[in-house]
Amino acid sequence: MSIELTPLGNSCNLACSYCYQTPMKDADPALPSFDVEAMKRGLLDAKPGASGFTLFGGEALLVPLDVLEEMWRWGFERYGQNGVQTNGTLITAAHLELFQRYKVHVGVSLDGPCALNDARWAGSLEKTRLMTERSEGALRRLCAAGIKPSLIVTLNQYNASRLRLPLLIEWLESLALLGIEHVNFHSLEVDHALVGEHLALSHDELIHAYLTLAALRLPMKFEPFEHMKQLLLGNDQHASCVWHACDPYTTAAVQGVDGHGEATNCGRTNKEGVSWRKPTDVGFYRQLALYDAPQADGGCQGCRFFLMCKGQCPGEAIDGDWRNKTEKCGVWMALFAAFEQQLVQAGQHPLSLASNRLAVEQQMLEAWATGYNSSVAAAIRASDSSRADHLPVAALHGDVPHGDEHGDHYDYSGEDYSGEAIDKAGANVT
Repeated sequence: MSIELTPLGNSCNLACSYCYQTPMKDADPALPSFDVEAMKRGLLDAKPGASGFTLFGGEALLVPLDVLEEMWRWGFERYGQNGVQTNGTLITAAHLELFQRYKVHVGVSLDGPCALNDARWAGSLEKTRLMTERSEGALRRLCAAGIKPSLIVTLNQYNASRLRLPLLIEWLESLALLGIEHVNFHSLEVDHALVGEHLALSHDELIHAYLTLAALRLPMKFEPFEHMKQLLLGNDQHASCVWHACDPYTTAAVQGVDGHGEATNCGRTNKEGVSWRKPTDVGFYRQLALYDAPQADGGCQGCRFFLMCKGQCPGEAIDGDWRNKTEKCGVWMALFAAFEQQLVQAGQHPLSLASNRLAVEQQMLEAWATGYNSSVAAAIRASDSSRADHLPVAALHGDVPHGDEHGDHYDYSGEDYSGEAIDKAGANVT
């Protein structure tokens, strides 16, 4: 697991209208300070055994170049690698040199070329288009330098409507020719009415966009599609954080450290502009409540995809209330159903259709009720009481591997369960 380091908090050179960090920026618009040595101490304390850290923001490259070099030099000596998530507008030749010298994986947030990226606002249309050109140029320079960036693309009216989607696909084809291999399609997080009115796709439009993108045959890895298919096969070991049972006050997938070395949580769950301190105890009250609450009342009762979704990200909960399921429930349900059918047609055995799915759910519920998380793979094994190596719930305690805060850089451990392994592990899929 990588640690998220935010030396300058949510400070950014853009003002994207859909940014989930807006409540935090509104609450504290001042440019924060940072302490390099305190950040190093905070990183060491945040997660023993971590694989490294990813510089994050806001815009991470607002940090002065000499500080970037000091942190990446330290990170390379300790972890052998580094990471950064950026909008790409500030990347210079000097940054490229540091990326190469200190083995920095670069993630770029960009929604497309020209007008497709207009939601990533820079103050005026002219400046927004200029910043988009800079980001596109950065992608080309990164690839030319042998640094293959991953990409976050947020789907919205500007880039994924039925009119614009063909343009997005053309762009993706051009990125594949550059050598870019990893793209994560994010759904737009709607935190206020104007974003929903002017930028959000309808659920039908979003389903159409996702299924169209999932059907592309390009030499690229697209998420969330591959993760969703693996989840249907009972393998959540490699899934990004939105598919795990997130406690919004501890956000296990994000071990964050701010500019003064203090522990922080994932900003997606911060709807009040308050950076709550990370507690030591984890609770799974959201998942326990969702399991029993009727779907019409914001719950997940009776959903055959609950083991895969678990209510999805609390940052996308209905009405911004983490106690509710995701407001895009209909979207994810439609995608899981489509992928479920594809797996069945391919002769595989989705856990969502397994005869003992409810028994696996009970194993998860029992673990959550005692304050621990369990991988679905472990719950499958434990649900088969006939096995000699049957595992009690107590044996399931411990951390479940999560993706990073946005599911774009992967560092996992644990067992990898395919559909065949589910069958052997007692999912009783016939």
